[in-house]
Amino acid sequence: QVQIVESGGGLVQPGGSLRLSCAASGFMVDTHGVGWFRQAPGKEREGVSCISSDRGRTYYSDSAQGRFTLSKDNTRNTVYLQMDSLKVEDTANYYCAAGVWACIVGVGVPDNYNYWGQGTQVTVSS
Repeated sequence: QVQIVESGGGLVQPGGSLRLSCAASGFMVDTHGVGWFRQAPGKEREGVSCISSDRGRTYYSDSAQGRFTLSKDNTRNTVYLQMDSLKVEDTANYYCAAGVWACIVGVGVPDNYNYWGQGTQVTVSS
């Protein structure tokens, strides 16, 4: 049974850091592209970052570039999103997703991803 479980969200002050985890079961992250999306109230779901299945190439949105770092641990079948220098506008529900044909040349659109987690809330506020 395929399952994705996100964790690591919470409340943090502007300028702070969080590390989100995406634990996968039922499939291997080294054979799937894995991405992070976020959705704020009243806004569309947007791609933040992804890591490809081959060579572990990483891609970032303009807003994430330079502040977020994506990595994966194949032995733990887990992907991590390190988020630094957080801003109020980073507040959203963050979702991890995976797909065989995902993250080929960029984060892409949600339709490229077959499996989704339930999300973890990130709130950046003073």
